[in-house]
Amino acid sequence: MASMTENEIREIVTKVLNGMQAGSSSSASWDSTQYNGRKFVGIFGDMNEAIEAANRGYKAIRSMSVEEREKIITEIRKLTREEAPILAELGVKETGMGKVEHKRLKHILVADKTPGTEDIVSSAKTGDNGLTLIEMAPFGVVGAITPSTNPSETVICNSIGMIAAGNGVVFNPHPNAIATSNYAVDLVNRACKAAGGPDVLVCSMIKPTMESAAIMQSHPLIKLLVCTGGPGVVKAVLSSGKKAIGAGAGNPPVIVDDTADIQKAAKDIIDGCTFDNNLPCIAEKEVFAFDNIADELIAGMKKAGSYQITHEQADQLAKIVLVEKVNKAGKTVKIVNRECVGRDADVILAKIGVNVGKDIRCIICETEFMHDFVQNELMMPILPIVRVKNIDEAIDLACKAEGGRRDTAHMHAKDIDNLSRFAKAVETTIFVKNAPSYAGIGFGGEGHTTFTIAGPTGEGITSARSYTRQRRCVMADSFRII
Repeated sequence: MASMTENEIREIVTKVLNGMQAGSSSSASWDSTQYNGRKFVGIFGDMNEAIEAANRGYKAIRSMSVEEREKIITEIRKLTREEAPILAELGVKETGMGKVEHKRLKHILVADKTPGTEDIVSSAKTGDNGLTLIEMAPFGVVGAITPSTNPSETVICNSIGMIAAGNGVVFNPHPNAIATSNYAVDLVNRACKAAGGPDVLVCSMIKPTMESAAIMQSHPLIKLLVCTGGPGVVKAVLSSGKKAIGAGAGNPPVIVDDTADIQKAAKDIIDGCTFDNNLPCIAEKEVFAFDNIADELIAGMKKAGSYQITHEQADQLAKIVLVEKVNKAGKTVKIVNRECVGRDADVILAKIGVNVGKDIRCIICETEFMHDFVQNELMMPILPIVRVKNIDEAIDLACKAEGGRRDTAHMHAKDIDNLSRFAKAVETTIFVKNAPSYAGIGFGGEGHTTFTIAGPTGEGITSARSYTRQRRCVMADSFRII
């Protein structure tokens, strides 16, 4: 696939789309069970059947060696690299969100930097009373809920980690990304079979619903729940009474002080903010800039492909990208307009009568701290900038904007004391210094990648070991050779 031309890739994608769509671009009309005449493997109409199939897959993989599990993971990596262009196109076509090239890069990142079986490490303790061996064991069948923002990336990344740990998996994907998610499930099962594993190891639904999620959460065969999504579904999973890993929303702030390389900071922030049109939860969402460098920073952001709107235009746009809704408690709240999430900057600007070219990739504006753009996570290439007098004000406001979500924060500075103070105060799972946000998940930075960042439940940057449980084997008074 790497040697294919762009036209050849697009021809394949067109065939896939023709096989998956039923006359409309809405996800509800997509066929989530097949593509181009080939039936997806591991897709079920009933959640109970899906769980039973995943359990059979778990029993099969449990009898396999670690080396054999690693062969499956190697094959998953291979197919993910080969089919990254197709997965990227499908994701954008089905959801309407993000950028094809960025999604392709995210799939390559998943293939290359998601840990496999090497992440499962045993330990031993010896003493006067003998030897104790601690091993990381699978849970059994993992129930996973995945988002529409990174649908196939999350399915594949989770599958690699969960299979490396020795689990079977059943997914309940976001209803707006069923076909893309199920393509990824089929890819994992194709890889598993090609590497000598069971035909079905990971499973999904033809039509995932809240009801199928509820069945998954209460089913006795599901021993671990993993949720990557909004606060509502994370709360539901954490209320299940089972061991759960929750990766919720973020609203990552950025501080730029007057010791930073301002031009580099400007480009890094725009690069991170616009990656896949701001869909990653780690992406820069609001900037707190020292007043004495703010003008230079804004000029650098414009040079990096941003368009600055006025205060009046920002207020006008806020009424479009955020809509009011009455919640279950009867309170009126503002939520993001899904028609704007993950859309290109020029598409969003057109909604307020501003016409720009595709070279504009971010919308920037100066706002007050209480502006809706600062207080709400938009997941759009819109970046509010708040001027601050000093580091004390910057840290105070940035922490308030982050809201205790403990996901991600960023800072551009050369002052070590300022960097340390903010890192200690904000307490986020990821803290990125002097780089675009995506460095925090291994893209241009060190460390492994994941699209399940478990801030609420504390696992952090999840990997294979996150999906294991400790088991202890004790031999009293023996096997110590010292």
